[in-house]
Amino acid sequence: MTRRLAAIMAADVVGYSGLMERDESGTLATLKTHRAELVDPEIAKHDGRIVKLMGDGTLAEFASVVDAVECAADIQRGMTARNLDVAEEARIVFRIGVHLGDVIVEDDDIYGEGVNIAARLEGLAEPGGICISGQVFDQVDTKVALDYRDLGEQQVKNMVKPVRVYGIGFGGTRPGKPAGAAPALEQQIRFCAAPDGTQIAYATAGQGPPLVKAANWMNHLEYDWESPVWRHMLHGLARDHQLIRYDERGTGLSDWEVEDISFEAFVSDLETVIDAAGIERFALFGVSQGCSISIAYAARHPERVTRLVLFGGYAKGWNKRGLPAEIETRQALRTLIRQGWGQDNPAFRQTFTSRIIPGGTMEQMQSFNDLQRLTTSPENAVRIDQANGDVDVNELLSQVTAPTLVLHCRDDATCPFEFGRRMAAGIPDARFVALEGRNHLILEDDPAWPRFLQEVTGFLAEDG
Repeated sequence: MTRRLAAIMAADVVGYSGLMERDESGTLATLKTHRAELVDPEIAKHDGRIVKLMGDGTLAEFASVVDAVECAADIQRGMTARNLDVAEEARIVFRIGVHLGDVIVEDDDIYGEGVNIAARLEGLAEPGGICISGQVFDQVDTKVALDYRDLGEQQVKNMVKPVRVYGIGFGGTRPGKPAGAAPALEQQIRFCAAPDGTQIAYATAGQGPPLVKAANWMNHLEYDWESPVWRHMLHGLARDHQLIRYDERGTGLSDWEVEDISFEAFVSDLETVIDAAGIERFALFGVSQGCSISIAYAARHPERVTRLVLFGGYAKGWNKRGLPAEIETRQALRTLIRQGWGQDNPAFRQTFTSRIIPGGTMEQMQSFNDLQRLTTSPENAVRIDQANGDVDVNELLSQVTAPTLVLHCRDDATCPFEFGRRMAAGIPDARFVALEGRNHLILEDDPAWPRFLQEVTGFLAEDG
């Protein structure tokens, strides 16, 4: 067995399955062109070696970690330029991971933990971005002038110890940044006090017309921003808007020790964040139970909401629908929360994850399992679940006057399609879009994701 230290670069295509479903031959031809004209020449120019191609994936090895990172950066810059005149839904967009580690060499192939970590870093990278390990950062920080962001320690699949991770953006403030590169999306986190004194954490990111996202189960401002479950949606919306979002009371960076966890408190927190952000008129976006909070706000403050977008939501919570089987199921789930929510073993939280993203990858499911544990305590999770179960905004639907777009996946495993349809039917002139899929939270590799983004951004842009 031969071992050596190597810089490993792993790259794949974002949303590849969706691209192939829409245009298999065209996607393959375009990917081959990008490889032949950009990826392969850059790897060769930086003295790298292509180890193997795996469908949309590329694994390459470099003797120099500086060469590996510079190669990854040149590929991403080149792809940005090549995609300028390509429709967004047809673009080939790479994400790249780079690690410096020990590998096992067998013939022309390489194996081992070093390769596995590079592949996991690739999965953590933003579309069009790069993630590197701490070992790589220590070697290149003073040698390669890029915008490095410390993402902290990340627990990655099949690794016992967490991996220190850095993201690379293009267009920050470090000397020597690539000329003409687009600025990296950054968020700023602040705090505001609700009427009862609860500290609510909120974040702003991006530039443009304000878009406020109501809180839902569960949010964490920092974790969501980099999560493979949330980041594509959040970053996609922040590209053309000033995105404002917050952590629900009892969760995330907001106060956990609170007396009042109720629907009225949730609506009040949204009001507090909007006032603290200093915006007068804005579009409002709700996901899941965030839809009912958004509906209540829009009905009470019609003069401030320009447009309303609701995805995967409902007007009545599980305790108000009069369905005995559903109530029994929810009560059983609450028992699971009390017994196992905070344990390192994710088996209990996996029950919720499997309902919310049944079509998720192992990485996405692990990320959401971790999100739930990091976001709140077992006691707060039970209280929040009960508050969501007692929601009933059915009488407020007819009072919504803002132009409204409602989207719902046909086979949503958590919130049945019929709930979204009824919600849309109760809002005057609401437009309803049925999406294909069974995930409650739409994932980046869902075939419906490009349409979701197109529908939402197009709807929001109608105000000019």
